Amino acid sequence: MNLGGSERNGISGTVLLKMSSTLVETVAINYEYFNDSFLTCGTCLCQYDAVNHSPKLLPCSHTVCKSCLERITEAQTRDTGTFRCPICRETITIPRGGVVAFPPSFIVNQLLDLVANQRRDIVPKCSLHSNQELLFCETCDTVYCTECVVGEHSSRGASEHTVIPFSIAIKRMSEILLYKAQLCTKNLNNACENVTEEMRKLENNYDRTMDAVNRSFQDLVSLLDKRRQEVLQMVKKVRDEKKKVLQEQLDIIQAEKDQVHGECQGLEYQVEVRNITKKISDLNEKLDMTGTLSEPRENAFMRYDYKHNTALRDYLAALNQFGKVKVSTTFPALSTAVVEKATTHLRSTVTITTVDYHGNPRTSGCDPVVADLHTERGDVVETGIKDNENGTYDITFIPRVSGCHRLCVSIFDRPIKDSPFSVIVTDHNNPVMKFGSHGSSNLQLTQPVGVAVDRQDHMYILDTGNSRIKVLNPDGDFLRHIGQSGLENQSGTGITTTPSNNIAVVNWRTKYVTELNSQGMLVKKFTSPEFVEPINLAVNSKGEYIVADNGAGKVFVFDTTGKMSNKIGSKGDKPGQFKLISSVVVNKKDEIIVADNRLQVFSKDGKFLQEIPSGTNTKGQYGGVTVDRHGNILATRTEKGKSYVQVFNASGKLLFMIDSSDDKLKRPSGLAAARDFQVVVVDLGNDCIKKFRYR
Repeated sequence: MNLGGSERNGISGTVLLKMSSTLVETVAINYEYFNDSFLTCGTCLCQYDAVNHSPKLLPCSHTVCKSCLERITEAQTRDTGTFRCPICRETITIPRGGVVAFPPSFIVNQLLDLVANQRRDIVPKCSLHSNQELLFCETCDTVYCTECVVGEHSSRGASEHTVIPFSIAIKRMSEILLYKAQLCTKNLNNACENVTEEMRKLENNYDRTMDAVNRSFQDLVSLLDKRRQEVLQMVKKVRDEKKKVLQEQLDIIQAEKDQVHGECQGLEYQVEVRNITKKISDLNEKLDMTGTLSEPRENAFMRYDYKHNTALRDYLAALNQFGKVKVSTTFPALSTAVVEKATTHLRSTVTITTVDYHGNPRTSGCDPVVADLHTERGDVVETGIKDNENGTYDITFIPRVSGCHRLCVSIFDRPIKDSPFSVIVTDHNNPVMKFGSHGSSNLQLTQPVGVAVDRQDHMYILDTGNSRIKVLNPDGDFLRHIGQSGLENQSGTGITTTPSNNIAVVNWRTKYVTELNSQGMLVKKFTSPEFVEPINLAVNSKGEYIVADNGAGKVFVFDTTGKMSNKIGSKGDKPGQFKLISSVVVNKKDEIIVADNRLQVFSKDGKFLQEIPSGTNTKGQYGGVTVDRHGNILATRTEKGKSYVQVFNASGKLLFMIDSSDDKLKRPSGLAAARDFQVVVVDLGNDCIKKFRYR
């Protein structure tokens, strides 16, 4: 619609109503009126051009075409050198060069160039109302005329729609079309470059593969030639050996001939009959011997055979299997990855599943998968790639810091779907398995204080409040209970395994150490008059018992018969002394590690070696300590109401801590290391056990 009803110099203002009272103003130019007003000579009414009607600027600032000025100057009857402007009648002096010397009107020329370079906009009109411009509703995607339309575009509902002139809509759509066409062209150009690059790589791989084929068969030819030389040497050796025997026989024959000739010389002068008779006798013997020399002692037979066994057949069979050209139909853009949350210091896995161009899963491997993992700071995280040979690949890594890591995965140097990926890494390590709650049923525990793991990864939980040992399989399923032998009066406080895969427990009230087999049958038991409050125990590789006594402030060592052989430590806080002993364990060297408010290491003979730094400045108490199959030391620690598991290497360096953020530990006590870098922790305050991964 037009507002104001006025037009100025061929330009009309058009205001369109938008939804939510938003006004969008557009400007429409009347092309004919613009030409008449600005691009037409006011004297001859001809449109300016660059030839006869070129616009000339007069000193009075009016513009007249060159043709009109020439006609006006020629009509002057007196040669005054002046004429009057046909528009304002001001006297104009003719320049020395004539009309052509008047300067051109630069503004008019620029407008001519502008109009010449611009497409004349076509304003679509209604076929029934020729003076009514068509409108376009962006909300409904509809073209309509305000005079013809009925319904929501003709009443109040129109204010809820976004409406623009159809000519503007066409222009916008044309611009969008051109933009999309440019994007398509750009993408197609990129696609062409990618395919061309892949063809270049194909040619390079072809050349490398051909070289590899030639080298491998040249190696095979070299091996064949080596064998040929060996066989030729065998033939030569046989010939030489035979020739040597025959040559020796020839030498003997020649020697006999020489001897016969020597004996026969001078016989014509021999008159002694007896000598002649003797020589005849000797020659008779030689005649008998020549019969044996006439037969060659070696034969000339020699024949080459290569079909005497299955070697040729096996060689041909192997040759038919020699060499393979590996190819792949994997389409990286459709191949996917399963990325899950990762935890610092734990091995994490990202599984890649490959498919072909049609989306069908691949069932073989050999794809050149490349994975690059970086921290937020850009540091490289080492990755490993395992080919499962079924179309899937496992990318493994152990992150050292938390944050959002960036994982780029490519096959054939082309990214897979959605690559790069964001890998969220957290410091919080939560349990992978949990068992138990307060109670006395098969699935419940009451005041559990210790746990042991045997060679088969069966878990033996010291269920003190129920005076029993609960046995679980490696998956945490209940198997059976072991009876009360050694667990009387709800006083069992320590449990461990022995080299013979039995179970040993200590009872602080009865002061007995009891050894049971895996079914709970008594193997042996013993005590000591020096026991005050035996709290925990361990068994070394020799089967010796190491018993920690909190009441006595000592660690006692017993031989396999239960006879005391050594005492370690005393009460105090100096190196080698103890305050409140909670646990004891031995490492692979049979060194003894004792936990109270600190971790102290003793030699197998009881000599103090070192104190392991806790890695914290806060006072606390250790609840349990264990050593895994690799020598790593793990210990539960509580300080100021916060509990966690510390992981040390074999030399006592603190690596990291397990905080169990989503399932807090409450008074953790005993713990035991299982296979595959897993640790079972007794959570006394929650009457349960929890299993964690720590690598």
